Amino acid sequence: MYENAAMPPAPTGSSEHPDTHGPAWRRRTEGEQRWWAALAMLAAIGLQLLFPDRFAVHPRYLLSGVEMAALLIIFALQPTRITERSVLLRTASQVLLALIAATNGVSAAMLLHEITSGQSLPAGQLLLGGAEIWLTNVIVFALWYWEYDRGGPASRAQGIHDTPDLLFPQLTDDKLAADWEPIFIDYFYVAYTNATAFSPTDTMPLSRWAKVLFMVQSAISIVLVALIVARAVNILPGT
Repeated sequence: MYENAAMPPAPTGSSEHPDTHGPAWRRRTEGEQRWWAALAMLAAIGLQLLFPDRFAVHPRYLLSGVEMAALLIIFALQPTRITERSVLLRTASQVLLALIAATNGVSAAMLLHEITSGQSLPAGQLLLGGAEIWLTNVIVFALWYWEYDRGGPASRAQGIHDTPDLLFPQLTDDKLAADWEPIFIDYFYVAYTNATAFSPTDTMPLSRWAKVLFMVQSAISIVLVALIVARAVNILPGT
């Protein structure tokens, strides 16, 4: 995959001293604003509070309170641009992401159990709960891609890694790459299109961990969509 991918020319500087004249994603930059990722985490927490009660992990308000406290701590430690690497901050961010992912995974399992067990399930709760769980899953994978591509946002801002884990099309164009580097919204787009197309679209996974995450996300999305649609066809009025 690496041999066939259209990669930009190798940088002339070392990883500790990136070339200031190379592509933006390969040199030290000012770093991206944290608020995009913080809003995504806040949206995921809010969606979990809105899950129908039969799909929610209890005590839901306690779990959401812990998640919100962790998010506030992360934002307080680094409220603006993500420029410097911090073990404490990265650990806190990953713990929060793991908690959101685990909670959503349990909710998804509860939804699938009710669908496959033949229990009575109102159409509104099925569609609402399924859509909320699916969207939360997209946010979770977007945050994973954002958190781990080339070592995370702080490492990307410092231009430490020369090889991307996710090959965005802009990285292969010399003119676009001169001033372009991915931010959270780009990773959200990748997660959304992978969840809707069930495969990569314009951004290719290069590293093995990225390929595994793409496969897992596609599999989860296929199962959720297929079972929700199959059950909805049988319970919606007029069907």
